[in-house]
Amino acid sequence: MENWSVDQVCNWLRQRNLGELVPKFREEEVSGAALLALNDRMVQQLVKKIGHQAVLMDLINKYQQQKSGLESLTYCCEAASPKFPEVISGKNLKSFFARYKTLQWTSSYALPDFPYDVMCILAEKKCPDHSVRIRIIEFLQADMTKYLEGSLYPNSQQYNIVVNALLQAYPFLDEDGNGFLLWKRALKDRFKYVRRPIEDDEQVLRNKCKFGHRRGQTRKSSFAENKPDDVQVEVEEEPVHLEGSATDVHIKWLKREYMKTQRNWKEVDNRMNVTIEIRRKMISDKAPLKDILRLFPFLRCPYQLFREFQLLTHMDIYKKTVEILEIYAENILSLYVVRNNPINIMLQENLKRHTEEDILKYMKMTAACLLLPDVFGDDSSLFAAVNEEVKVMTPVLEVKNPFNVNSCEFALYIEREELAQLDDCTMALAALVAAFHVFDIPCPKRIHRTLNFLESLVFEVRSPASLPAQVKRGLEVPKHPSM
Repeated sequence: MENWSVDQVCNWLRQRNLGELVPKFREEEVSGAALLALNDRMVQQLVKKIGHQAVLMDLINKYQQQKSGLESLTYCCEAASPKFPEVISGKNLKSFFARYKTLQWTSSYALPDFPYDVMCILAEKKCPDHSVRIRIIEFLQADMTKYLEGSLYPNSQQYNIVVNALLQAYPFLDEDGNGFLLWKRALKDRFKYVRRPIEDDEQVLRNKCKFGHRRGQTRKSSFAENKPDDVQVEVEEEPVHLEGSATDVHIKWLKREYMKTQRNWKEVDNRMNVTIEIRRKMISDKAPLKDILRLFPFLRCPYQLFREFQLLTHMDIYKKTVEILEIYAENILSLYVVRNNPINIMLQENLKRHTEEDILKYMKMTAACLLLPDVFGDDSSLFAAVNEEVKVMTPVLEVKNPFNVNSCEFALYIEREELAQLDDCTMALAALVAAFHVFDIPCPKRIHRTLNFLESLVFEVRSPASLPAQVKRGLEVPKHPSM
């Protein structure tokens, strides 16, 4: 590339769907050597569109770093092959490269340099106005596109990494404890806005065709389906008419099947997949919960609640919750802040009555689950009602006789109505976290730190800065479970 002529550079631009940049590059006589010498400021002068700026800079950086990147990847493959020879087989090579890129994201992402005036506002720790927020989102979107090598389809984890980095650097942007979801939603909307008019990008066109899009459609909103991580599905925001439609047939079948004792779970999964569009639209439009559950009663089943969460986030919430409680239970119970808590006292009394290892482990995990709000100084009444009546409208657990292995009961309540009965503390905690996401319910500020801690572990983007000082050391370096 260093020896390319201006004509060769122009041909290279056309091959990468950047043909509209050719006249400007000819005017400025940008040869191959000049192309590789461009910096961010020069690119901004040459190219008007932020998306094209990001793609061009990424292509340049990719070429410059290709040699060192290939050497690093070769070393990684060679190191992995003796222990995991299947990793580098033809069948698994694609997934290995995907995991490698995700690791690069997690370990190397850094926020871009915002414009000077934006940096001045952020330095004053003032909440930016609407116009400044838009500029921050625009720069984040362009920067993510660079990291994605020109792709306009980040996955959920990559959105989480970027928003988490923003709020770590500027904690005051996390207004009322809902900042993470608000900034993430704004960033996703920005990507949709950038993708909407594009008609010459192969990936965008492929995904639009794959998920039913045609030219001329506008006003779209996102929802997640059972799809690859690099795809953000979009649907039209047109009014949905259920009567006489195929969707109505599926909904009627689901309602009838829910009343049966023996259910066809495979068919339930299929029909829940088919109806996810209307379900997500109802939830995003803030339809009453009772109406959503009337049409989709299977959301009352823990399995379907977890499955819906996985469709939205690509994360196995139940598996993650098991790991969290197994790793952190002993640490939580050893903290001074919970030593004299009634739950902990109740636990110690019941531990004396049993010797079976499984029962002791179950009791400790249950106690650790119920003590989480006290660890973070949150309002425990917004987390679980233990041997009490549920009094709050937001998702909350009802727990009866938590340490009695024969009579303990767990249930998830929303709007003071029982949504689902649950088998144990692990399922209960997973259902509580999932409910906020599945039903798009804002997290109450008085329970935000607890749920933020859990979600950061579930999404593997934990922010140590969010931990209270008195428990940071105890939870950041968890002991190996010894229950």
